[in-house]
Amino acid sequence: MMNTRPSLLTLSLCSSLLLNGIAMAADNDQIARGEYLSRAGDCAACHTAPDGKPFAGGQAIASPFGDIYATNITPDPDTGIGNYTRDQFARALREGVRADGAKLYPAMPYPSYAKITDEDIDALYAYFMKGVEPVNNTPQETDLSFPFNQRWGIGAWNWMFTDGKSFTPDAEQSDRINRGAYLVQGLAHCGSCHTPRGLLFQEKALDSNEDIFLSGTDLNDWHAPNLRGGGEGSSDLQGWSNQDIVDYLATGRNDHNAVTGEMTSVVEHSTSHLSKDDLLSVAEYLKSLPRESAASSSKQSSPGEDTTAMLTAADVGENLGARLYLDNCNACHLANGQGAKQVFPSLVGNSLVNAKDPTGLLNVMLAGARLPSTPDKPEALAMPDFSWRLSDEEAAELATFVRSAWGNHGGNVSADQVSKVRSSLPEDGVTSAPDFDG
Repeated sequence: MMNTRPSLLTLSLCSSLLLNGIAMAADNDQIARGEYLSRAGDCAACHTAPDGKPFAGGQAIASPFGDIYATNITPDPDTGIGNYTRDQFARALREGVRADGAKLYPAMPYPSYAKITDEDIDALYAYFMKGVEPVNNTPQETDLSFPFNQRWGIGAWNWMFTDGKSFTPDAEQSDRINRGAYLVQGLAHCGSCHTPRGLLFQEKALDSNEDIFLSGTDLNDWHAPNLRGGGEGSSDLQGWSNQDIVDYLATGRNDHNAVTGEMTSVVEHSTSHLSKDDLLSVAEYLKSLPRESAASSSKQSSPGEDTTAMLTAADVGENLGARLYLDNCNACHLANGQGAKQVFPSLVGNSLVNAKDPTGLLNVMLAGARLPSTPDKPEALAMPDFSWRLSDEEAAELATFVRSAWGNHGGNVSADQVSKVRSSLPEDGVTSAPDFDG
């Protein structure tokens, strides 16, 4: 009679195949997790050049000291990071130190990435070593003028302005708020744009232990609004619901506002790919931050009934700015300035409209803007450019009107300011204008 019982060799082979399968599945899960985290960190934004291969470097990052060219972070062993060990990779992210010991410029947000957990470092390392295509590409060398080309000086900068602290959850907050804090303070490095910087271009705060964190600033002539709610230049996030914030980050638009420019890229390539649970965590964290005092937020916009009535009746008299608004803006943004929910942003209380520096608003007016195409909102709605239609004087009058209508509190705009912005526009009219409110 034939013996049908499996042999020890067969059992051993099956066990080995099963264990290998489990290990491969775990490895694939870690790589997928690393890809997700790279989205949260928006790594592609800096390390992928226009029309370049993903993560192959070469993107020019503007700084007050000159352009800094991003490095190749594909696993190519000759021009990328293929020879980096896990610990060298972690040191580059957290401390800004390359495998050869050279210090990275703090355009790399390592002061924020210091908060990344060991588990997430492992996943990111797995992704960049096994999930990214190696590309042999040597990006242009960063060549700043003296003394900014002396990388040894970055060591002193690090000593003064980075703390190297990993993220520590707040025991008094919920798990969701702590998750949001981890993302905002760490991987998403929101403070890099939304926190004021000091004389040596350092962020004045790296976490919400200080009230200045995420309190808004002007960066390279662009206005990055206050995300804490209240105060001049605020996006009034405290007036948004959690779902409003989730919609904004997932689609680049909500019932109040819409993004353009640099924030368009952040939404398109980063936040729109995050889970709804993570986006809700970010929303709850931002809403948990202490709001500025009522005295600071007393300048918030009023409904502006008089302006609305004037525009509705087309009774603008000699007000050139109001007439230009009716001719160019009214069809989309309406007489009440409120626009259309999820389509055209409201101009009432808009942080870009009310910013001290009108450069961002003028860029949008002259060069136009386009909403990002995202999984939830694939349609890329666009605002046309008006540089061909408006003279410097007319654009100044229109901007001045919008910045004072409906209770807005922006200052006057001069033709010289318009001319300066116009001269900076690329020939193709495409510009990296900031978002309207975020």
